[in-house]
Amino acid sequence: MKLEVYADAAAARGRFVMAVSGGRTSWLMLRALAAEDVPWARAHVAQVDERLAPRGHPDRHLDALHEHLLDHTPMRAAQIAVMPVESSDPIAAAARYARVLADLAGSPPVLDLVHLALGADGRTASLIPDDPVLDVTDRDVAVTGIHEGRRRMTLTYPILDRARNFLWLVSGSDKTAMLARLRDGDRSIPAARVRAAHALAVSDRMTAGEPGPRY
Repeated sequence: MKLEVYADAAAARGRFVMAVSGGRTSWLMLRALAAEDVPWARAHVAQVDERLAPRGHPDRHLDALHEHLLDHTPMRAAQIAVMPVESSDPIAAAARYARVLADLAGSPPVLDLVHLALGADGRTASLIPDDPVLDVTDRDVAVTGIHEGRRRMTLTYPILDRARNFLWLVSGSDKTAMLARLRDGDRSIPAARVRAAHALAVSDRMTAGEPGPRY
């Protein structure tokens, strides 16, 4: 995905709005991106998903977002759209976050770039197999049931499907089978239900079932 995606969005709409997922591979990407010549003053970063946990808890993605991106760019904290997962009413908080995205990216919001990861169970974002969130069609942000001890706030298919560009980063031999199913468009896994028309998928050789890294 060329950096022109960012520059073009900033030139056309005065800003670019990207949404990022969590995970170690994501943080490596953000550190690399922070070193690039990006129009950071016009950048806004949203979260693809976040666990419902207190601020500073190791289950949260937010601290890593600050550590690997915000601390290495001229961006201000206000340019990060933080999911309000500490609210006592997460359903209402999800609706508020959807309004934040509408303020940033239009109504309905159209994100310039969405970074997605792929789980070994076929999930992406917090669109988890068998969770009712998979069937949400009338909201851009929703809350899941309990998974691995936590509920999660997540972008839903409607807003993902409107995005202009996607970047999939997939790493690890446990993702090999799911990566093949994603490429085949197997809609029985949540990740393959995203309508990623303009998408770039990047994986390493371990994910492809080969020895040694290649990007």
